[in-house]
Amino acid sequence: MTMTDARLGQITHRFAELEARLASGTLEGADFVAASRDYAELEPVARIAAQVVSMRREQAELLELDDPDMRELAEEELARLKLALPEAERALSIAMLPRDTADSRPAMLEIRAGTGGDEAALFAADLYRMYERFAAEQGWRVEMVSANASEVGGFKEVVANVAGQGVFAKLKFESGVHRVQRVPVTESGGRIHTSAATVAVLPEPDEVDVQIEANDLKIDIYRASGAGGQHVNTTDSAVRITHLPTGLVVICQDERSQHKNKAKAMQVLRARLYEKMRDEAQGAEAEARRAMVGSGDRSERIRTYNFPQGRVTDHRINLTLHRLPEVLAGPGLGELVDALIAEDQAKRLAALGE
Repeated sequence: MTMTDARLGQITHRFAELEARLASGTLEGADFVAASRDYAELEPVARIAAQVVSMRREQAELLELDDPDMRELAEEELARLKLALPEAERALSIAMLPRDTADSRPAMLEIRAGTGGDEAALFAADLYRMYERFAAEQGWRVEMVSANASEVGGFKEVVANVAGQGVFAKLKFESGVHRVQRVPVTESGGRIHTSAATVAVLPEPDEVDVQIEANDLKIDIYRASGAGGQHVNTTDSAVRITHLPTGLVVICQDERSQHKNKAKAMQVLRARLYEKMRDEAQGAEAEARRAMVGSGDRSERIRTYNFPQGRVTDHRINLTLHRLPEVLAGPGLGELVDALIAEDQAKRLAALGE
């Protein structure tokens, strides 16, 4: 789908307008935040649009060139543009695809052990470390919000906040059931077991996005306890918040401070309510978006980590990498993430052309 010069002109004009408003120093508060967000979202589009405009202009000028002495050089440049311009136009089409408004947001990462008992809890911990390492490579910050440790050193459940540039855009396709096939350390017979853990990636809203009424909350305070019944501390600091209208329940007990646990629990609750609101608001559109690379539903198996064969397979795009250690160490996960994003972009471009 080739974009008209008029549309490209609109993009560059809008970007210049935003740039001037931000440089004027007259914007304050919410107006400045909104303009800054618009600028950040439009900047990559405007940059590619300017490149396409420049290349098209250069191509037109070369085609009109009459000077015989310059003809050979012009032919070389036209040959280069013939290859480069379609690539730039496709990059612009991808940049112009409708964006998920949550793509630039930080995210709440929730990992829960599924079927498989202790082995599933150990696998949940492996996944958490994989995302921690991947986040470090991206320059993101990971803060554990709550964790329910298992007796063997894994996690029955772990929730973390991941903050940085474009977190949700890169992690949103990680939601679903992750399956592992390996010989557990507790298995004396050397038999391969299959276990699973669920991953949910929720965009974290701004406080203005989700208004929570105090009357809609039931807050219980109790004494925190850890794996094996060991007391985490001797004060009533664990917090359980129930959102009465939706029935959502969040528990946080990791901090010794009741106030810190309440703040973290509210952070998780706000993210879950925001995701619920997004699903309800987008309806069929959300279903279509998720269908592009699988629904992202936590009941759907999306990926298998096979230790005996050293491979990872993403079932939504039929991609297998025989580099399991590299994936779990972080760097290899980037290849899977990029492939999922590329598949999503390709299918959305194809849908626009129908």
